Amino acid sequence: MKIWASCIGLQNFFQALSFSVKYYSKHNHLQTIYLYSQIKPKKCHILDCSGNACRSTLPPGSILWWRFLSCKETTKVSRKRKKNPSVITSELLYKDLLRSEQENWNEISASYESMTKRIKQKLEGLHNKYTFNLSSPRIRFGENVYFEENGCIFLSKADDVDEANANVLFSTEDIGFSDAHIQQIRISPDQRYMAASLKSENSEEATCVIMKLDHFPVMEKVIPNIFSFEWATSDVLFYTSQKNLKCQEVFMTTFTNERHTKLVYTEQDARFFVDIYCTKDRRFLTINSNSKTTSEVWLVDCSHPFKSPVLVQARTKGVIYHIEHRNDELYILTTYGEPAEYKLMKAPVASSGMENWQLFYALEEKTKLIDLEMFSNHCIMFLQHTGHLYLNVISFVSHSIQSIKLPTWACAFELESHPEHTTSTCYFQLSSPVHPPKCFAYSFKENNLIEQAEQEVPIIKNCHTTRLLAKSKDETLVPITVFHNINSKELHRKPLLVHVYGAYGIDLNMSFKEEKLMLIEEGWILAYCHVRGGGELGLSWHKDGCQHNKLKGLQDLKACIMLLHELGFSQPKYTALAAASAGGVLAGALCNTDPELIRAMVLQAPFLDVLNTMMKTHLPLTMEEQEEWGNPLADEKSMKYIKNYCPYQNIKPQHYPSVFITAYENDQRIPLTGVLKYVQKLRKAARDHASKTDRKGNWIPNIILDIEAKGSHCDSSWEDSLNEVARHLAFLNKELDKE
Repeated sequence: MKIWASCIGLQNFFQALSFSVKYYSKHNHLQTIYLYSQIKPKKCHILDCSGNACRSTLPPGSILWWRFLSCKETTKVSRKRKKNPSVITSELLYKDLLRSEQENWNEISASYESMTKRIKQKLEGLHNKYTFNLSSPRIRFGENVYFEENGCIFLSKADDVDEANANVLFSTEDIGFSDAHIQQIRISPDQRYMAASLKSENSEEATCVIMKLDHFPVMEKVIPNIFSFEWATSDVLFYTSQKNLKCQEVFMTTFTNERHTKLVYTEQDARFFVDIYCTKDRRFLTINSNSKTTSEVWLVDCSHPFKSPVLVQARTKGVIYHIEHRNDELYILTTYGEPAEYKLMKAPVASSGMENWQLFYALEEKTKLIDLEMFSNHCIMFLQHTGHLYLNVISFVSHSIQSIKLPTWACAFELESHPEHTTSTCYFQLSSPVHPPKCFAYSFKENNLIEQAEQEVPIIKNCHTTRLLAKSKDETLVPITVFHNINSKELHRKPLLVHVYGAYGIDLNMSFKEEKLMLIEEGWILAYCHVRGGGELGLSWHKDGCQHNKLKGLQDLKACIMLLHELGFSQPKYTALAAASAGGVLAGALCNTDPELIRAMVLQAPFLDVLNTMMKTHLPLTMEEQEEWGNPLADEKSMKYIKNYCPYQNIKPQHYPSVFITAYENDQRIPLTGVLKYVQKLRKAARDHASKTDRKGNWIPNIILDIEAKGSHCDSSWEDSLNEVARHLAFLNKELDKE
C-alpha cells in the first residue's frame, strides 16, 4: 500500500489490483505534470495531481470563466448573467486577458523553437535508450496473466506473456475511447468479468467499462464519473461516484439475473473523500472515508456483500487509519498513539474498536514509511531514514524482522504492480532522478535480496550523489539531495536547477526522468530540497510546514539554496528554481522575499493565489484544503498569516528573476484566472522597478505564460509533455546563458 499523502486523505494505501498504464510506456514518459517536484499521486485535491475526476470539461480552446465553479454555482451564475452586467464585463475582461497572453506566447515562442527542437531530439533518444525494455504491469490470476499494451488489454498464459500470442479482450479504440488511457483494471474472482476505468488527458473524469469475458468479450455496462471500484464477489461490483472533484458516495451494482444498482454509503462531511479497497486475501472490501488528518473505515464482508457495512472505528479527529486483514485479525496502519507517526497495530475482527488495538510494529524515530505490502505470511515495508531507503521484512510465522539497507544511489522505488498474496518472492524496482529503474527481488524462502541479472538498460556511472543538511532559521536541519557529473570542474560556474514542493506531506518526485539525466550529461547540477510541509521525514515534517507553519518551508528553501552556493554548487546568476502545483507557493514566495538568490524560475500549473482561492467557498475543494492552508474566512489569524506569504499578494516593484509558467485551459484544480492575474501583476511590478531604477545595463526579466489548450492538471499526452519539458529547458538555457 503506497503512502500517498494527498488532500483527499491518504486513501488507496493498498494498491493490490490497481494499475496505471502510465508507468513506462511511450504514452507517458513525462505524462504526469509534476516534472520537477511531485510524486505520481493516485489522487489529490485542488492543488495536487490526482486521479479523481469531477465533471465534463470543455473542448480544447473553449475556456469559460465560470468553469471553475461547482455545478450548482454554475447554474446560479447562468441565471444571474441576464441581470448582472458586471458578470458579463468580468467574462469579457477574462477573455481579453486570455487572448492577450496567447498572442504574447505566439510571438515570443519563435525565439525558443530551434533550441526546443534540439532538446526534444535528445530526450526522444534518451527515452528510446532507457525505456525500451520496460513493460506494462501484469495482473496474474493463477495460470492467466492480464496486461495492457497500446490501449488494448490482453489475456495470456503465465508461461507465454507475449502480445503476439495473447487474446485481445478490450480495445479503447473499438469502443470509441481512442483518446483515453486505461487507468485501472479489476478482474472478478472467477474471471468472468473485467472492469476497467478510462481517462482522457483533457479531463479528470474517468469512465468504467465492464466486460463479460466469454469466448467473445461483450461490453455489459458503462459507468461514468467513477473513481475507485472493486469486485466483492464474481458478480457484485462496488464503486465510488465523483462529482465536482469530490467522491462521497459508494454504490453497489450486480450482474446476476436480477440486476440492480443501489446506494450503499454517503459521506456528509465535505472535507472527506471516499474510496474503496479490497484486502489482499479478498475477505473484505473497505470503504475508506478520509480527510487530510482523519479517517473512518467501514467493512463489507465479501461473502455477504448485501449486508450493511460494519464500522471499524468511528472517526477521531487527528487519527488516520487504514485496514488490511489476515487470519481473522485486522492489521491497522494508523497514526493513533504517540508519537503521531505511522505504526502497525492489530485487533480482532469481532472487536475492532480503538480500545482493542494492539501495537504490532513501530517505526524508529525520524523514519518515513513509504510503502507497505501484506502477503500471506510476511509484511514488507519500504522505509526512508536519513536519506537512505531500507527494506524491512516481518515474518508472521517466525515473528522475526529483517532490515536491509538498499543501494545508496536509490532514491525511489516501485513495487511490483500486482503481487500475488501467496507469492514466495516480492519484486520491485529502484531508481533515482538520473538512474533508470533497476529490478530487485526479495525471496521469502531464502530470506535474501536478489539483484536481477544485468539488464539491457545501461547503468549510469558518471553521476555523483551528495546528501546535505541545511540549517534553517529555527536551527532545523533540512535535507538536500544533490546530483552532478563526476567529471564536472569548477562547479561554482555550472548551472543549478533547484526543485521544491513542500505541501500535503508529499515527497519530491525522485524517480527517473530522462530530462534529468540529460541535464547531468550537459554539466548541470540538480538539487532537491526536502523542505517542511513535504513528507520526507514523516508526518511531523508535514505538520511543521502547513497552516500557520508555512513560512518554515520558505525559510527552509532559502537556507538550502544559500548552503548550496556557500559550498560551491553554482551561484545566483546560474541558479534556477522549478516547482509545480502547490510547490508554486514556496517558489513564488521566494521570488518575493529573496529574488537575488535565483536567476530564473519554471512553474507548471502553479498555485500562486492562496488567499483569494481559500476565500472562495464555491470552489469544490476549498473545504478540504483548509486543513493544509487554514481558513481565512473564519480565522483572522489565518487570513493575516496567508497574506504574509501568498505569492500574488506580496508582489511589489523590485528585481525579479525571469519566470516561465505553463498553465492548462482544462485545469479544474488551479483556476486559470489566478495565474493570469499573477502574471499581469508580476510584469507590472518588474516594469515599474525598471522604470524607477536608473542603472547602467538595467535588466528586465522575461515573464512568460504558456497556456496549453490540451492536457490538464494531472495528465498530458506523451507529445505534449515532451514539448512542455523541452520549452522549459530551452527557456532555462537561454536565461542562464547556456545556449
